[in-house]
Amino acid sequence: MKRRLSFQVKLFLSLVLFSCLLLALLGTILFHFIDRQLHHDLGQRARVQASEIALMPGLAEKVARRDIAGIAALIQPLRNQSDASYIVIGDTQEQHLYHSESPERLNLPMIGGDNAEVLQGKTIISVRKGGIGVSLRSKAPIFNAQHQVIGIVSVGYLTSYIANINVSLLWQASLYGVALLLLLFIFSWMFSRNLKKQMFWLEPKDIALLVLQQKALLEAMYEGVFAVNAERQLILINRAARELLDIQQSESELLGKPLDQVLQIHPTFLSQHEVKTHDHITVLNQRQVIVNRVAIELEPGEPGGWVCSFRDKNDINTLSSQLSQVKRYADNLRIMRHEQLNWTATLVGLLQMQRYDDAMRYIHAQSAGAQQVLDFVSARFTSPALCGLLLGKYVSAREKGVELKFDPACQLSRIPAALSETALMSVIGNLLDNAVDATLNARTPATPVELYISGRNQELLIEVADQGCGIDDSIKPHLFEQGVTSKPNSGDDMLGAEHGIGLYLAAGYVQQAGGSIEISENSPQGTIFSVFIPFQPAALTGLSHE
Repeated sequence: MKRRLSFQVKLFLSLVLFSCLLLALLGTILFHFIDRQLHHDLGQRARVQASEIALMPGLAEKVARRDIAGIAALIQPLRNQSDASYIVIGDTQEQHLYHSESPERLNLPMIGGDNAEVLQGKTIISVRKGGIGVSLRSKAPIFNAQHQVIGIVSVGYLTSYIANINVSLLWQASLYGVALLLLLFIFSWMFSRNLKKQMFWLEPKDIALLVLQQKALLEAMYEGVFAVNAERQLILINRAARELLDIQQSESELLGKPLDQVLQIHPTFLSQHEVKTHDHITVLNQRQVIVNRVAIELEPGEPGGWVCSFRDKNDINTLSSQLSQVKRYADNLRIMRHEQLNWTATLVGLLQMQRYDDAMRYIHAQSAGAQQVLDFVSARFTSPALCGLLLGKYVSAREKGVELKFDPACQLSRIPAALSETALMSVIGNLLDNAVDATLNARTPATPVELYISGRNQELLIEVADQGCGIDDSIKPHLFEQGVTSKPNSGDDMLGAEHGIGLYLAAGYVQQAGGSIEISENSPQGTIFSVFIPFQPAALTGLSHE
């Protein structure tokens, strides 16, 4: 399998390649700039030298007389001091009278074809090929006393000489360029390494995958999650948080805003210095929530922000009520087991004393009522769980001094498809508990709680009637809302936590099954709860309260 280069190596190579291209471009620009400037400077230098030589005293007389030896004696000292490649003196016939580099060209024509303007009295600068090669040269006219042109002075620099100067300058610049390139190599490697470190040594594709996974995870979470940076600006919020806090804006509209502009929070929220906070109860957007907070530590001990997850406090209460209901079922079974053990122990004692007639009478006395209820429940209901629940509630109510009466017409052979067996237990159990509590809270002596369950007429009908304290009319419309209860506050923390949960749970299960609950007054006092759940609901309907 072909191994791919890491992000750090790719970034390093990219920086190095870009640096090399940049240096090459700068070198090319610098070379052209130096070459042009050098041509300009040497051209002006040649012009100055040619003009000064043309004005030398005695040169005009010697040129006029064609005194070649005298011209050489006059110019040669200057040639030794000049950095020019050559100095040439010519007459108006464009013939050499002096050549510093090629004496053999004396009396031969001057080459280049650029003497016309000089013979007219102008000083020029040109690049021409002469007798010893291509050169940058300046030519100046020699005037006599009558200001007539009698000769030409030419001072030139060979292009090979100029190229040598360029190469020397370029070589020096190259040394600095190599040193700069080495520094760029070191910088590129350190920069790419530091960047990779800040990316936690992850590749870009790994980071992209993590971002996508985080987004999917946050959207899949049931809990609300949001995060802020050190300036308390929102940097993340998931869909569940927006729904729980009733925020209508999208995530993109919220990001970057100060947290206090998005949420109604307590002034001390996120002001503590603890790195972690678990199960802290607070209020967000006027909703009580339980918050977990974890600091984002960019450096040890220096939070760079916080991540907060939260859930509705009422959800915890609901779960607590469901667990409490299971606990009550277990308590009922323990009560039945306790009674059964006492009954068995008494029976064993009578048998050991060989008082068989008393044992038979005791068996008949103890089992008459319980057996009748057991036979009735077993014959009328096919669900073993429902039978166990009803027997447990019967025994529990009897322990509290309340009789649970079953309507003789009870009959249930099947459970609606939209209602699970667990949900059915919760509905019946909560309604019976509510009826027993209402009966115990009534001022009159304890009266029976009546139960009717029927699976006829294509719907499940459950009716629980009590003659208890009743329900205030102002509470009825809100009785199935979470936290609303008709029970008086006993001051017990556990009971207080369960108040307003049982009927809320029961109503939720009924609504999910497409059914409805009705509340009506019982005669002469008390309340009747009627539950209607179709076996095949056409659509989910809301709760109807009367």
